[in-house]
Amino acid sequence: MKIHQLYTNNQLRNFTYIIQLDNGSALVVDPWDALVINDFLNDNELSLSTIINTHEHWDHTKGNSTLVNQHQCEVWAHTNGSGNIPGLSRRLTGNEKISLESDIYIEVIDTPGHSQAHLCFIVHVNEKAQYIFTGDILFNAGVGHCRDGNVSDMYNTIQEKFESLPDEIIILPGHDYLENNLNFTLSREPSNKMAKVWLKKYQESDIFTQPLQTTMADERQINTFFRLQNAEIIDNLLNQANTDKEVFVSLRALRDNW
Repeated sequence: MKIHQLYTNNQLRNFTYIIQLDNGSALVVDPWDALVINDFLNDNELSLSTIINTHEHWDHTKGNSTLVNQHQCEVWAHTNGSGNIPGLSRRLTGNEKISLESDIYIEVIDTPGHSQAHLCFIVHVNEKAQYIFTGDILFNAGVGHCRDGNVSDMYNTIQEKFESLPDEIIILPGHDYLENNLNFTLSREPSNKMAKVWLKKYQESDIFTQPLQTTMADERQINTFFRLQNAEIIDNLLNQANTDKEVFVSLRALRDNW
């Protein structure tokens, strides 16, 4: 198995992912541009079996209809996405485990907050959690907005589904917002040395050839929304916050206007 991270270079800075299996088949996660995906499939002699949508928003499902018409592939997504996700053929629920190859399976995680039809997907290899597709719940150094969900659900999802993930798991988000998120972190926590290191790394990287990837260990150092007990962050809030949830809600409100 190989996972290919494709930067779409659109205004919203979406990522699309292609999971290449050893038998020559492929799954695509959140297809933006069917033409780009088809070019990749042809160049690598792959057949498309499945589309996986993390949620129902148009920028994550834009390529669905064309790809389904061309490949007669399945579309997997949250059961709450019925009526909003083109071609939806398999309705998923949290805690499902779907085998991809003999030693590889995907674990489905129900992750409300950004929307009520949002799922994340952990890829397990030899029983070890190695990757997680996070859609618009968790970005590199940030979390998603809650305009179609609610911030309480987002807080609970982060606390209950992500805090327990192993340090080494690799984050595969739906968008490239790393630079802006790091600048937000530094606006809240100016002394964060690791955020400064990552900002320099980002500015020297090439997103088209090798997008930067973070692990959960990195997120715990550079993502403000995992640092809710940090004194500097709390002191820089506009309003008093007495609990982790109040800190999270205040940070999300600040990020909305960043």
